[in-house]
Amino acid sequence: MKFRTEITPTRWAETIGYNDTILSLGSCFANNIAAKLTERKFRVVASPTGILFNPASIASAIERMVEQKTPKEEELIKVGGRWLSYDFHSDISGLTKADATSAMQNAVEVGNKALTTATYTIITLGTAWVYRLKSSGKVVANCHKQPHQNFSRELLSVADVVEELERIIKATNSRIIFTVSPVRHLGEGAEDNSLSKAILRVAVDEVCRRHNERTIYFPSYEIMLDDLRDYRFYGDDMVHPTPMAVDYIADKFFEVALSNQAKELMPRVLQITRAASHRPSNPASEEHKRFCRKQLDAIATMSEINFEEEKRYFEQMLQINL
Repeated sequence: MKFRTEITPTRWAETIGYNDTILSLGSCFANNIAAKLTERKFRVVASPTGILFNPASIASAIERMVEQKTPKEEELIKVGGRWLSYDFHSDISGLTKADATSAMQNAVEVGNKALTTATYTIITLGTAWVYRLKSSGKVVANCHKQPHQNFSRELLSVADVVEELERIIKATNSRIIFTVSPVRHLGEGAEDNSLSKAILRVAVDEVCRRHNERTIYFPSYEIMLDDLRDYRFYGDDMVHPTPMAVDYIADKFFEVALSNQAKELMPRVLQITRAASHRPSNPASEEHKRFCRKQLDAIATMSEINFEEEKRYFEQMLQINL
């Protein structure tokens, strides 16, 4: 007897290997997946300009990276002693305008390089609701807690979202993995969140049918909604997936998205990355020396993986113990 609906996505014809490079953009779930891939030593760049929730802001961010366009100082606003841009997350800011534009320029350059080299781009769509700055009519990526009367709130239509996704496809050269974030935007209200997710899903389906040679959909939202419907898989805020839920969705992604070779290597890669994060109780012991040498021997068998950081750590530990 089955007590839940388990969703098993279809394995992809073209899969991701350790030689591929990945750019992950969008809502906070984009960072969740990127973190799982990074831990497994895939070549990943996540959210260069910060978390982005709506498709219009994601498209604008990608175009900004392609054009290497940094915000002008007159576009910045000062909030809580820091200079911010409506197009960037608050983490990318500065105490002076010069510091802020420098941080934003660096983010754009990182994004440009990632776009240029990416073989896969993961786009995680959070919401079809957008906030438009009344003074300019421009959709903002982040309101930065400014007065609500400065913005108008609107719901993008399916046609609007399709148009934004087409902008993304036009501006990139990689294969694109679309997914709808499993995070519920209950701040918009339950009904508005449901409507928003439906619009995103229909728009992605239309675009994937148009560009089936370059695009694919991964059902992270459906896995969360139908497979992991129990509230034990939600955090204390009843909105974000728990670490266990993120792990489960990531495992589903790995099963369908990764090459057989990558899946075979992953357990060995994880053993090394987790060994490098382990802090020994007695680093000077002969036992720990043997442990470090064992990890270095394992690293030597996987030349296709970039273990520079881990290799440096184990070599330093052996030097300390001389």
